[in-house]
Amino acid sequence: MADTEDELFRATLAAVAPGTELRDGLERILRGKTGALVVLGYDALVDSISGGGFDLDVEFSATRLRELAKMDGAVVVDAAVSKIVKAAVQLMPDPSIPTEESGTRHRTAQRVARQTGLPVVSVSQSMQIIALYVDGERHVLRTTPELVSQANQALQTLERYKARLDEVAGTLSALEIEDLVTVRDIASVMQRLEMVRRIREEVAGYVLELGTDGRLLTLQLEELAAGLDDDLAFVIRDYLPGDVPASQVQERLTRLDAGELLDLGAVAKTMGFPIVGESMDASVSPRGLRLLAKVPRLPGAIVERLVVHFGSLQGLLAAGVDDLMKVDGVGEGRARLVREGLSRLAESSILERYV
Repeated sequence: MADTEDELFRATLAAVAPGTELRDGLERILRGKTGALVVLGYDALVDSISGGGFDLDVEFSATRLRELAKMDGAVVVDAAVSKIVKAAVQLMPDPSIPTEESGTRHRTAQRVARQTGLPVVSVSQSMQIIALYVDGERHVLRTTPELVSQANQALQTLERYKARLDEVAGTLSALEIEDLVTVRDIASVMQRLEMVRRIREEVAGYVLELGTDGRLLTLQLEELAAGLDDDLAFVIRDYLPGDVPASQVQERLTRLDAGELLDLGAVAKTMGFPIVGESMDASVSPRGLRLLAKVPRLPGAIVERLVVHFGSLQGLLAAGVDDLMKVDGVGEGRARLVREGLSRLAESSILERYV
């Protein structure tokens, strides 16, 4: 999906998640063993393909939706799902719009979604399912037990991948201190960061669909994935050759398919490293952004100035307190903070690698 389509899909999932008034109404319809067609939004185009029915313009409630769904026809609500605009409406979308559905209600739902660009919810009486149509694409809502089970499996996978990421990131820190980093090392960390990011996005999708039932999963996800985006950005900026924006590299990474992501050469290419011959073992030196960001109570603006002033991590490691104080905004206290912070990071990284 394009970004705008993805945003609409996520917003629709949130609107029908457990704990919302709309989901309560849809569940009541399911329990009552009836069907329904609900258009989430109302504009001139929806009005032009609507026939019959009657205008309501009343406050939305789950019980009202349930009662109105007993009648033939669709229910139209506003985009905020705060008012029921029309009920018992016959929808007449363009019949030439392609649809993969077979049932009348589902065919209408998919065509209306494609023609209007608005989300449409279909409740199947015979199959006892709730289906969303966003930009014409169908998504069947899963039950809370199904979602929780799948989310827990994904969280377990995320924990394993995060543990492996921590290992390769720790190795990278030690190699940076010793100035022994190669392109292969950078690609390994980037690969793991992207893998963890993708699993995080999958879990986030489950959490969104679970609504209020996903509160505990949200806390677990936030703990496991804290700082992930910053780490990815720092690694890219530490080693990015030339003036290519970090956001551009991140976008290239997201476009790699699963097979390409397993290829360290393909990952290295996303950063602009020329991959020929033994180039994966070529030495590279970091600017020092990633390690400096680990120094407590050090503002981001100061980190940037230090990196610009010294040019590399090795230059920062070799700098004394007096050298650090030459940087604008770095007094004696902050200079000692940087010096001691980098020394502790260097010591702990080396110990983790060799002990």
